[in-house]
Amino acid sequence: MGFDKRTLELDGATLVERGIAALREVFPVVAISLRAGSDPELVPSGCEVICDEVPGSPLAGIVSALAHYDAPIFVLAADMPFAERAAIKEVVEAFVDVDVDVALPVVAGHVEPLHAVYGPGCLAPIRRLLAAGNHRIPDLYSQVRVAEVPFTSPALFFSVNTPADLEDARRRLDRDAHDVANRRPAVVAVVGKSGSGKTTLLEKLIPELRALGLRVGAVKHDAHRFDIDVPGKDSWRLGQAGAEAYVVHSPVKLALVMSLPHEASLVDIVLRYFTGFDIVVVEGHKLQSPNKVEVFRLAAGHDEPLCRQDEVLAIVTDSGIARSPKFGLDDGARLARFLAERLDQLRSY
Repeated sequence: MGFDKRTLELDGATLVERGIAALREVFPVVAISLRAGSDPELVPSGCEVICDEVPGSPLAGIVSALAHYDAPIFVLAADMPFAERAAIKEVVEAFVDVDVDVALPVVAGHVEPLHAVYGPGCLAPIRRLLAAGNHRIPDLYSQVRVAEVPFTSPALFFSVNTPADLEDARRRLDRDAHDVANRRPAVVAVVGKSGSGKTTLLEKLIPELRALGLRVGAVKHDAHRFDIDVPGKDSWRLGQAGAEAYVVHSPVKLALVMSLPHEASLVDIVLRYFTGFDIVVVEGHKLQSPNKVEVFRLAAGHDEPLCRQDEVLAIVTDSGIARSPKFGLDDGARLARFLAERLDQLRSY
């Protein structure tokens, strides 16, 4: 590019800011590896700074971070603008699940050394390479234990190396924004008899869906009249004065209160208020939801499910009922993956 790529902007954020935002969704500590003498103003607030032991390459940055933390580190290139939480976690889980020194993605036979986990076992081999004047990261892999994590698409690992790459990245963001704006959210309802644990399941399911990189909305059906505003408050008084709809908002929340001549349908609610979401999970709405997962719990005193097998995508239960697909009450992660693999199916309504 001819200058420090970290200062390049995409969608209102620099490349390094985009990378840090992705990493902060997964890790409690985020650091930046810098050559000695680099401009400290390029470092966003809240990031630790680690100066290279040996200047001149990303491999030098890796060994410096390993020496600093004496623990496994996840390494992300500063010019990779489309890093996602789900892919990062998949690589981390591969490192944790297998006794290795490195875990990294492989796409179409090509490895991604700067979207990878490096463990302390890499420290001595890297120092030997650098002492010999060798800064090639792939030359490390023959000296350590490596887990390759297969990915089907190279899009997550796109790097901005030229002005043409930067324009490609901007066009991709424009396309993604257009696709999100015009794509229906997937919808799935969690149904079950009273006391079966629908809310409890959703409390487990929502964070697992978010961990897969999905934007999640939620709808709670209440068969009775409810009021979310406090009588006597200014916003309540606006409604009492005759406003058919009013908004209460703060720097971090917004609530729309609207009077309805008749109950809104689930589809109308989803399409009107959840544009841009990947999936909307619903508590209740057994009759209106096109896609349902039932919670059936013997411990709640129920002796049979609410729905037939052909009415639901899956059942979540503590029983030995002969249903498939079937998940346990604590299988939020498996259920989330099951739903994420069927998002296109769940958008049909």
